[in-house]
Amino acid sequence: MKKNSFLRKTKTIGFISEVLFCFLFFITDASAIKIQDIHSSKGVHAWLVEDYTVPVIAMQFSFKGGAAQDPVGKEGLTNLMSALLDEGAGDIRFDAFRMQLNDLGADMAFSVTGDSVRGHLYVLAKNCDKAIDLLALTMQKSRFDQDVIDRIRDQLIANIHAYERDPIAIAQNKFSAMVYGNHPYSRRFTGTIETLEKIVREDLVSAHAHVFARDNLKIGIVGPVSSEKVEEILDRVFGSLPQKAKLKSIKNAKLYLGGMTTVHYEIPQTSIILLYPGVSREDPDFFAAYLANCVLGGPGLVSRLFTEIREKRGLAYSVSSHLQTFHHASILTISTGTRADRARESLEMIRNEVKRMTIKGITADELSKAKSYIIGSFAVQNMGSSPDIASTLVCLQEYNLPVNYIENRAALVNAVTLDSVNAIAKKLFHVEPAILIVGAKSREG
Repeated sequence: MKKNSFLRKTKTIGFISEVLFCFLFFITDASAIKIQDIHSSKGVHAWLVEDYTVPVIAMQFSFKGGAAQDPVGKEGLTNLMSALLDEGAGDIRFDAFRMQLNDLGADMAFSVTGDSVRGHLYVLAKNCDKAIDLLALTMQKSRFDQDVIDRIRDQLIANIHAYERDPIAIAQNKFSAMVYGNHPYSRRFTGTIETLEKIVREDLVSAHAHVFARDNLKIGIVGPVSSEKVEEILDRVFGSLPQKAKLKSIKNAKLYLGGMTTVHYEIPQTSIILLYPGVSREDPDFFAAYLANCVLGGPGLVSRLFTEIREKRGLAYSVSSHLQTFHHASILTISTGTRADRARESLEMIRNEVKRMTIKGITADELSKAKSYIIGSFAVQNMGSSPDIASTLVCLQEYNLPVNYIENRAALVNAVTLDSVNAIAKKLFHVEPAILIVGAKSREG
């Protein structure tokens, strides 16, 4: 979807170089992060890392209630609504609104997932107050002018036309429909041409009113700002929102596994995805599953799949596995890209490695290496810049983790036993996966 670019074309070189330096070189030790739990006078809650290393304030926030909330027949509503949030607010039309953001050197943008509407504001501390005023208008008085609605909708429809010619996008849509059935996760978050054309201004106003509230809001702020100032900011931006969001109840998804989706298309590389059940973030076995995934196909160059399939046999260009947790489903996916004439062999080798882990488990040495990697890489992957830290603060709150989670994380990882990892691996991988294959039809058939 459309976003405002952080490096706006009209900004001065001085601002760009200053902020790039701040964002690219803010590397820190995760254990040194001090998180403050802030509650404003109007009941808005946020986590703050007060840091004066760089002169930039990074705010990230998330409202529970994403594309899964879209009414049947009007899929794409939440995505369209979020795309309009920075297109004018209050008495300020879209062109003047953008110009004011440009003049402040502020980056304001919004996006949508199946579970949430997310936003951020990055701005130099000296320009914070004026940028906060614009964000407050967006939250409280979005305009939704008809000419802007038509323009943004046309952009989204153009994107859909492009996706409809993309074999990977076609396959993923078919795969989601197979795996999730009638659950909202099976639908396109961007909607279709037909559903977008049905959306009227009143739908957008209603979606805004239903999603934006104080009880479903998570906020992370990083930068040279005091807790007292943050309380003021929270009330100015979010304090006038309704206390409770009006969200419809979404059931947890039932995964339909064991099927195969194949899309034949003349492209150089065949893509393969295997989808297994995962575990929720609240599950006591989450870290055991996380470590099992790390050994099987996690990041780094020492996973079993990378070693056996790429290094030893050269079957694939890339191969990895990922544990993904959503509000209403958890999955573990294995993905690879290979030549069409080696697709079947690659798939068989992946399944053999999964079977080997199910039967024999992992070794103590593999577990030790996986723990070291997971503990040591956390700061690099999640604390590389002020925006990264702010995003991490939001994610931790979305998972209902305690404010001291980061300092306790290493102990939680080290507490996982070899038996628990092998038990969860056997539980997750004993089922037949859903399989997606996209690529040219080989002589193998």
